Amino acid sequence: MTFELPPPEPAGPAAGPAAVTPARSTAPLFDDSRGAERRVAAVDALATVVGGEHVELMAERALHWPRERTLFVADVHLGKAATFRAHGVPLPRGVTATDLDRLSRLLERTGATRIVVLGDLIHARAGRVASLDDAVVAWRQAHRGVRVILVRGNHDKHAGDPPPAWDVECVADPHAFAPFLACHAPVAPPSGYALCGHVHPGVRLYGRGEETARLPCFVLGPRHAVLPAFGRFTGLALVAPAAGSRLVAIAGSTLFPLPPAGA
Repeated sequence: MTFELPPPEPAGPAAGPAAVTPARSTAPLFDDSRGAERRVAAVDALATVVGGEHVELMAERALHWPRERTLFVADVHLGKAATFRAHGVPLPRGVTATDLDRLSRLLERTGATRIVVLGDLIHARAGRVASLDDAVVAWRQAHRGVRVILVRGNHDKHAGDPPPAWDVECVADPHAFAPFLACHAPVAPPSGYALCGHVHPGVRLYGRGEETARLPCFVLGPRHAVLPAFGRFTGLALVAPAAGSRLVAIAGSTLFPLPPAGA
C-alpha cells in the first residue's frame, strides 16, 4: 500500500552543512501522556515530493524516482561480512545474496532501469573475495538492461572501484541528476535538492513501560534527504530531525511516518 506524505517544510535561507544531528533522544510510537496509544500510519511505500519531484520512499530502504525510472540506495557495503571473516571474526554467509535479492525485487516492483548508489558500494578491500565477485557478476548478467552508477563514498576510496565485469559507472561526489544532487555525506546545497547517505540514520521508538525499538529511517529535510543504509549488515546512528525535517522509520517491510518533533 502506498501512502502520501506531505513534503518537508520549505527551505529558508541557504544553509551550509546539512543538519543531520546525532542524537540520544527518542521519538514516540505511543503517547502515554494522553492515556491512550497514538499510533502512526504503517505502509510499505510513501509518496511525497522533494526538490519539486514526486518520489516514493520504499520499505526496502530505497528511494524511487518514477519520472526517471531510477532507484537511489545508499551504503550497500558489499563484502562487509567477508571483511570480518578475513580478520578472524566468524560470521554466517549469505548477506550478499540477500541484499542482491532485495535489489532484484525492487527492480521488479518499480520497473526502474537505473540504480544510483550514494556511496559505499563495497565495504573494504579485504572483502573483495571471489564469491562476492561471482555473486555480483551473476546479478549483473540477470539485469543487463539496468544502468548502475556509483557516487564514490569514503569506503569506496579505500576499497577501490568495482571490477569492469560488474558494469558499474563510477562518478565523483557530488554528481548531478537535476534537480537532485547525489552525494555520499549529507550536504545542504544552495540550489537543487541533495540525496545523501553515509549516516546510516536510525531512530529509537518507545511505547508503554520499557518497550523500545531501534529502527533505520529516512530523514527528509528542506534541502536534503538522508537515506537509510541499504545493507542489512550495518549499524545505526540515532538522529534527531532538524527544524522542518521529518523522519520515516522502517520496521521490516513497513514504513512509519513519525510525527514532527514536539507534535
